[in-house]
Amino acid sequence: MEKAIVKTDFNFPGQKSVYKGKVRDVYNIDDKHMVMVVSDRISAFDVILPKGIPYKGQVLNQIASKFLDATADIVPNWKIATPDPNVTVGHFCETFPVEMIVRGYLTGSSWRLYKNGGREICGVALPEGLKEHQAFPEPLLTPTTKAELGAHDENISRDEIIKQGLVSEADYLELERISLALFKRGSEIAKEMGLILVDTKYEFGKKDGQIYLIDEIHTPDSSRYFYADGYQQRFEKGENQKQLSKEFVREWLMDNGFQGRSGDVLPEIPESFVEEISERYIELYESITGDKFDKANIEDVPARIEKNVTDFLNNL
Repeated sequence: MEKAIVKTDFNFPGQKSVYKGKVRDVYNIDDKHMVMVVSDRISAFDVILPKGIPYKGQVLNQIASKFLDATADIVPNWKIATPDPNVTVGHFCETFPVEMIVRGYLTGSSWRLYKNGGREICGVALPEGLKEHQAFPEPLLTPTTKAELGAHDENISRDEIIKQGLVSEADYLELERISLALFKRGSEIAKEMGLILVDTKYEFGKKDGQIYLIDEIHTPDSSRYFYADGYQQRFEKGENQKQLSKEFVREWLMDNGFQGRSGDVLPEIPESFVEEISERYIELYESITGDKFDKANIEDVPARIEKNVTDFLNNL
């Protein structure tokens, strides 16, 4: 029986097609609804790692569900229900081919670019003299193209998005407004939990001419969090920040010689590290939501998902 679900092959009522992403498998139900199965796959540097992480999909799905509900007054979102711990069912939307990245701090990939001499991200100029983990005066919008599976997302400027016709100017300006409002709300919620929302990504689509927030929101896969307690002291000392994100997975891979570059060999991941990742994701859930994590039955995850989703769709 599968305790970590790394692949899916469902045939739900009304199913027309399926898109398999890095972590999520999205089933199109009659061009009206989407069934998003959040697997236990884990990706880093745009590469899917070979082992699944028990409970990771449940963590991500339930965090996203909570934050979709908490931001529905800012922008409509695609969620209808979560009939299974690993599944959200929602509205079918035409997806915008860009991801909206909002950065509040100079860290992660933006810091790696900056320390190597880069002084511009997506057309946004960065001043000299910034330090790692430093807060920007105002959050930066640094969009990327939405890459196909196996390809890398690419930074792109607002002007280039509009010039290429990826998004109309009117829609893009609205996406900027919504993204900054979502980031502000997420930052306020994080502060209540003793956290700092450092950076995140949002994806959007359209249904009946209306912009919808789609996919995940404010999860540790799409976002980075610092612990607020001790942030300033660590920053002043030039120390690493204590953070809630999957950056620790990226750091482990980098320590073992892998950054997704051509010629890099993916290291063998020991079971002890798989267990550590699972425990860290549960810690992330409890820290971000303030709720105790209730582990679902994982004796046979595919059978559980198939029953729960089929029953829901038959009554939708």
